[in-house]
Amino acid sequence: MKLRYILLFAFSFILSNSAFSQSKDVKLPSNWYNLDLVADGYFGISTEKAYKELLSNKKPKQNVIVAVIDGGVDINHEDLKDVLWTNKKEIPGNGIDDDGNGYVDDIHGWNFIGSKKGNLAYDNLELVRILRVYGPKYVSTIRSTVLDSVQKEEYALYLKANAEFGKKYNDAHYTFGIVSIINKVLDSVAAINNKKIPSLEDIDKYVADNEDEEQVKKIIRGGSKDSGGIDKFYKEMKDAYKQYDVMLKYNLNVKYDQRQELVGDDYTNAKERLYGNNDVAGPNAEHGSHVSGIIGANRSNSIGINGIANSVSIMAIRVVPEGDERDKDVANGIRYAVDNGAKVINMSFGKGYKWNKEVVDEAVKYAEQKGVLLVHAAGNDNEDVDVKENYPNKYFDGPEAAAYKKSIKKDALSALPFKIEQNQAQNQGMRRGPNSVVIKKAVIDTAKFKLPHASNWIEVGASAYANDANLKASFSNYGKYNVDVFAPGFMINSTVPGSKYEEFDGTSMAAPVVSGLSALILSYYPDLKPNQVREIIMKSVSKVLQKVKYKNERGETVRVPFSDLCVSGGIVNAYEALKLAERYQSK
Repeated sequence: MKLRYILLFAFSFILSNSAFSQSKDVKLPSNWYNLDLVADGYFGISTEKAYKELLSNKKPKQNVIVAVIDGGVDINHEDLKDVLWTNKKEIPGNGIDDDGNGYVDDIHGWNFIGSKKGNLAYDNLELVRILRVYGPKYVSTIRSTVLDSVQKEEYALYLKANAEFGKKYNDAHYTFGIVSIINKVLDSVAAINNKKIPSLEDIDKYVADNEDEEQVKKIIRGGSKDSGGIDKFYKEMKDAYKQYDVMLKYNLNVKYDQRQELVGDDYTNAKERLYGNNDVAGPNAEHGSHVSGIIGANRSNSIGINGIANSVSIMAIRVVPEGDERDKDVANGIRYAVDNGAKVINMSFGKGYKWNKEVVDEAVKYAEQKGVLLVHAAGNDNEDVDVKENYPNKYFDGPEAAAYKKSIKKDALSALPFKIEQNQAQNQGMRRGPNSVVIKKAVIDTAKFKLPHASNWIEVGASAYANDANLKASFSNYGKYNVDVFAPGFMINSTVPGSKYEEFDGTSMAAPVVSGLSALILSYYPDLKPNQVREIIMKSVSKVLQKVKYKNERGETVRVPFSDLCVSGGIVNAYEALKLAERYQSK
């Protein structure tokens, strides 16, 4: 593909994306997600209205510990340092496990992806780890090879992972090339004008050396408009460069694996629990800090932002590197949170493949037995999670699930959601094009949604600020049966390392809105059970009455009722949830 065609594709992609997403070329109140649709004109969750009209003469009855299982939290942030969970049974810095829980000096939480040797910053995608295990075993296998039932399952997983790997690598390679060219032009124009960031006027005046650079100028102008200014677009391009650089160097690199060196656990032992270190910030605390601020940034210090909950302690648990989290670490993170008093666990992460799901299922059941609510982000791929696999999830891999799988009577290979060209089984897919995978039309079998699952789980999609056809955030995953609610997750301002604040997008931001709301409810109504909190949040949503736009699996922009995108058919609402909680409490 010639460079100018790649650039033209990128430009058309930007234009098509902006056609069905809410504009960023707008100045929003920094706390719009806490505002009220009727009173303020933004589709927030009415947090401030609830504080003013329902809670002004009430005091919280308990402080609620919310565990943030993420990539790290800045414990020195000006708006977070006073709302951190502190393990009072530990003496800081003495190198002794004072409370005897197996974790030395776990003052504000624990880091399961580190050791005395340092911290794991990067990791592969789960599908790459699968290829590393099954590649040597099945790289020479063809369809006529005789396999037993277990081998058929493994071979099917290998083929699926290998096909997706090829597509992801191609997409990352092309996108990295585009982003590199855009950054080169931005930096060149900035240097010519002795500026750190060029203005749009500087871009317009820049005389392109060739047709390719002229196309880049169009991309910069269009992207700046969609992003709300060239300053934001410039930052997005720098972030994108880093993201795709990490993707190619680490996430999609089959040869990269520093787990043993930097964590040092016995990874084959999924039941192992005592490993890690107490560095809960880690090398990159941006994502986890942002999540934490949404939940509970100090509401009484007159600086920064106001979190949703006003009587909350943030427990920092690090299990997510830049790459896919590992099931063993997720399970241990959940257990640590439960054992140390968390009542809500926020999980703003996810992946398309599982490895040790049974150990995660056991941890989820443990949380369920101990009365702990789990809040999970639905994901940012604009995919239907009723069809597309998304982990972790609320469903348990047990005898019933195995019986269901057997009952559908499909050969493991024919059950794949796409057709695989045979020669893809012969290589690692790095040179295969996107056309090597042909997507079938998805068919939803609702019987699987009746399989055993956790009652303490809320799955959250992301919404935007305006009550119009673009209310669903364009990136958000959805699911009529598996996404419970939507919450604000677009242009969300919150805490980032260094006592700073930035706007992020994602279901990663929507989930902590629901976690914060859950903590708010529990702080005033401490006797409620997790399933009751879940029910209250779902029953009290602000129903979306108009049809909304999204791109379906065939790339068509369609309008559907919001109830086709999630179980509740609405956006969470703190004001209505607290009113309903009062009625539950009085029963």
